[in-house]
Amino acid sequence: MPQPSTIRAADALAQRLYRAGCRHAFGMPGGEVLTLIDALEAAGIRFVLCKHENAAAFMAEGVWHRTGAPGILVATVGPGALNGVNAVANAHQDRVPMIVLAGAVDADEAQTYTHQVLDQQAVFRPITKASFSLVPGAAHVIADKAVGIATEGRPGPVHIDVPITVADARVPEDAGPDRAAASPVAPSGADLETARGWLAAAERPVAIVGLDAMNDDAGAEITAFAERFDVPVITTYKAKGLIAEDHPLALGGAGLSPLADRHLMPLVQQADLILCLGYDPIEMRTGWRDAWDPRQQNVIDVTAEPNHHYMHQSGLNFVAETKAALTALTDAISPQQTWTGGEVAATREALGKAFPRDDTWGPAAVIDTCRRTLPRETLATVDSGAHRILLSQMWECYEPRGLTQSTALCTMGCAIPLAMGAQIAEIGRPVVSFSGDAGFLMIAGELTTAAELGLTTIFVVFVDASLSLIELKQRSRQMKNNGVDFAKHDFAAMGRAFGGAGHTATSREELRAALETALAADTFTVIAAVIERGGYDGRI
Repeated sequence: MPQPSTIRAADALAQRLYRAGCRHAFGMPGGEVLTLIDALEAAGIRFVLCKHENAAAFMAEGVWHRTGAPGILVATVGPGALNGVNAVANAHQDRVPMIVLAGAVDADEAQTYTHQVLDQQAVFRPITKASFSLVPGAAHVIADKAVGIATEGRPGPVHIDVPITVADARVPEDAGPDRAAASPVAPSGADLETARGWLAAAERPVAIVGLDAMNDDAGAEITAFAERFDVPVITTYKAKGLIAEDHPLALGGAGLSPLADRHLMPLVQQADLILCLGYDPIEMRTGWRDAWDPRQQNVIDVTAEPNHHYMHQSGLNFVAETKAALTALTDAISPQQTWTGGEVAATREALGKAFPRDDTWGPAAVIDTCRRTLPRETLATVDSGAHRILLSQMWECYEPRGLTQSTALCTMGCAIPLAMGAQIAEIGRPVVSFSGDAGFLMIAGELTTAAELGLTTIFVVFVDASLSLIELKQRSRQMKNNGVDFAKHDFAAMGRAFGGAGHTATSREELRAALETALAADTFTVIAAVIERGGYDGRI
């Protein structure tokens, strides 16, 4: 009788990831993951060599934003895996589906061998949705579980330790069908009827949308709902673009800039109906804690998971998919006029005045010049810092995921690899990253990866030789200037040294010329925008 065909356990894992849509994996190899990398390549998943695992994970996230397939981080045992901890924690808080494949010493070997041996599962369990150690007899099951857990509900990272000999172990090629994905859930019952009544009666409704809605790909449905019922839409700052921000009902991204929130909060507090549609408050600052009173206002929460955060409360809670919830909520409801006093247009106008674009030079002028010069379809990423708070208000997004950043963990050094991942997935599309000079220096080595991959990404650096946001906080507390200043560096020269182009801009005209040259370049470009210290005072 013929024996059933077999494959390596690593192949079972790689083939399941390919079926999930994955076409790229990122990391640094070590002897412990060579079989894994070989299996990924054999399955049709390209392995991209990066210079640090932290950057590799952010590149994986950048690809996910464009393809919808889980990101893949590959890290060797011990220091390789631990290098990725920051970005894996970011994926956990920013709701990013990621498969973390880590090399591991075999369990029996670890009983008498200690070099680079540590409990990697103990490290990753608190910052992932699940952690597994691959075993041959369950290789197919673990691979399928990892994909489902990472992508369903609120997405997040799943860690799999792959011991050296397990990766090569033979397992049956045919493991049967993958588990069917869960179907979307819609509200129903008496609470749904109450919600419909609230919507039908609302004269001042406001929608607040966030990460759950973005992960549900609900942008078109939210825009249609807003237009049909005349509902202004506030997004979180990572969900910018769920409604195009030049739409008259779009009020931009909230929760990051106290200056913006001073204009948005009065509208929220005037509302007689607040629709939290896929609003996950993990991004938001303390000013959005208990921002409304459900005893005084009708509040409907539609989320992927029950509210255990207690950032706010509502009168009705639906654990449901955003698009399905909107369909159920609006069934047979007739629209009526809302906000008849012109409050929405007045709020949009006030926000525009709060973030003026007519500066001769400075951080606002840099952002305005970039937005005016770069094509409408440009994808943008931004690092943490004062420039991010300003850019999140000034950079208009016209599609979901048009501006990506680290929002929940707010880690520095993310913009460059996020932009590279986005361009790897959409090679012909303009992509720009915005970094502070400190964040750029953290990750500058990945410019060599951009050169090796032939990317044409534009890297804009705000150069003021200071940790501007921390220095601003320091001054606001009347503290001495300590630990926030560093030397000025020639960032344009770094771009050229790493195989790309480099320009320095000290005016709008110089920046515009550099951007136009970069758009026509066949390599990546670093643009150093030199600004004065204190340029963010009063602006964020």
